[in-house]
Amino acid sequence: MDYLKTARHAAHQPLDVMVVGEALIDVVTTSHGRVEHPGGSPANVAYGLGRLGVTTGLLTAIAPDPRGNSIENHLLSAGVILLPGSKSLARTASATATLAPDGSARYDFDISWDLAPTAPAYFPKILHTGSIATFLSPGASAVKALLEQAHRQCMITYDPNIRPALLGSHAEAKAIFEELVALTDVVKLSDEDAQWLYPQKSLDETATHILGLGTGLTIITKGAEGSHFTTAAANISIPAVKTKVADTIGAGDSYMSALILGFLTRGTEGFAPAVLEQLGHTAAAAAAITVQRPGANPPSLEELKVAMEAHAAAQYAGA
Repeated sequence: MDYLKTARHAAHQPLDVMVVGEALIDVVTTSHGRVEHPGGSPANVAYGLGRLGVTTGLLTAIAPDPRGNSIENHLLSAGVILLPGSKSLARTASATATLAPDGSARYDFDISWDLAPTAPAYFPKILHTGSIATFLSPGASAVKALLEQAHRQCMITYDPNIRPALLGSHAEAKAIFEELVALTDVVKLSDEDAQWLYPQKSLDETATHILGLGTGLTIITKGAEGSHFTTAAANISIPAVKTKVADTIGAGDSYMSALILGFLTRGTEGFAPAVLEQLGHTAAAAAAITVQRPGANPPSLEELKVAMEAHAAAQYAGA
């Protein structure tokens, strides 16, 4: 595929989704050696959206170095456009994961995050952000400013994807999170994120608290225990899809990509219970496909359609 030709063509198309956040190189170290591959939660979400056929652009901060070029080519392979201003650093960031024999990982980050102030010529249908980019100075302030511009112009989704090793004090991180929630329509976080942010609250109490900060929908994912969707009018639990797990890398980001696809295609019923059910089952199916294979390898649109047809058939058979 001619990635540059694809990029030039797509640059003239309006974006359905703009993702704002870090892209980096994951360096996995095991007893067998080192392997590098593109990563970063926002970049993974953008890549997953591209795989699902969504016109997507990523605003990030990488360098014009070999690692940065690797990230750009990876994104372009899924049709994702690296937006102007994204090659702004002297060195592309990395995260080194050292795997223990039991599969657990210890992470060491080499990251700086800075984002030039930007005023988009137009806003996409959905703007997604999250992770390190929303907490780490100086770039976090530029992300917040962008959300302040966009939150009355388009839908905003947010996944904090907490990385305690890169945050300041708990109080500071919680304050940053809560200020951003007020600018969003949807907040998706893991149970680990929720428990770190609000250790004295139950997950249900945390979901209700986040709604009170101004967002319209809170989603808490719980791994193999499924996920929970909370709005002012509904509380819905969605089971996880039972499947064999190779690893869980990128599962949450695939879940987020499928959610965003669902928001784009949900019609006019907003956050009605039937809509939330469909969103949840689709996102769970995407995550299940991802965990079946090593690495952050999200499904294609065709793979997700097949999985949802199987889910519908199972529902019909059980009716």
